[in-house]
Amino acid sequence: MNRIQQILSKAERDGTARRLESLEAAPASAPQQTTSGLLDAPMVPRASHRPSPPPPAFEPLSDEFEPIGQTDSTAAGFTTVTATDAKLDPVLVAAVKPLSLAAEQYRSLRSRIAQSENGHGMRVIQVSSPGRKDGKTVTAVNLALTMAQEFQRRVLMLDADLRQPGVHALFGLQPGPGLVNVLTGSATLEQALVEIPGCHLTVLRAGGTYERPAEMIGSGPMRRLVDTLRTQFDRIVVDSPAADVADPGAMAPLIDGLVLVVRASVTTKPAIARAVTALASPKLLGLVFNESGTPLQGDAA
Repeated sequence: MNRIQQILSKAERDGTARRLESLEAAPASAPQQTTSGLLDAPMVPRASHRPSPPPPAFEPLSDEFEPIGQTDSTAAGFTTVTATDAKLDPVLVAAVKPLSLAAEQYRSLRSRIAQSENGHGMRVIQVSSPGRKDGKTVTAVNLALTMAQEFQRRVLMLDADLRQPGVHALFGLQPGPGLVNVLTGSATLEQALVEIPGCHLTVLRAGGTYERPAEMIGSGPMRRLVDTLRTQFDRIVVDSPAADVADPGAMAPLIDGLVLVVRASVTTKPAIARAVTALASPKLLGLVFNESGTPLQGDAA
């Protein structure tokens, strides 16, 4: 039995029928997430059901953006911009509800990732999904927030979704210089890094969309940037697009581990198998199951 079949079989055997209770004061219930091959425990709620806006037209960002705050914060050896107007989305339970059961499960995920290192540094963690609206961005950001709570950990949340970037919105940040700008030379890394007050977390926004995202992610400047960030941060969590496009695969040579987020009863087994194959399966750490009330359905839409 190959690794993909083992993961899928394990997911069906283990606790995929459990659900989290509703989060206190949350507008919607907290659907359970579990992982297979990495963590068999409930996770935090999926992304909200707000309809996703259509991808904006290609508009490389430049110096038109005003600073979000003052550049008086230093993180990981860089001078960063402090996001004085940051407002965390309620789905970021690792920060806004740290004592909740959902936040505890993110801490369990963090621990399992650390256990999976086995002497090999797991510094760059990519989060993707077989399809869209599986909750990958919420999972990635909560994981980064949880890692940032560790003692003396320098953590970066990198938005590498250059098609529909969403990390900045979860932090209530306005659009501003980010990954696209650094790679195209229209902003320095110091201008693009944003420190989230009270979270011990640094964020590098996408900086907008790009018309050839896979080529940008797979470029020499991107590789050099990741190499630089590796020297300055203990953990880098990368939110990348779903695996139905080429961008996540282009990121594969730059990462140490991959977490795949799927929706139980929605994501099909063939879709998971295709995603694992496309995303360099040897680096797959495990699956995070969203809304895991029932086992995966082979014929689900």
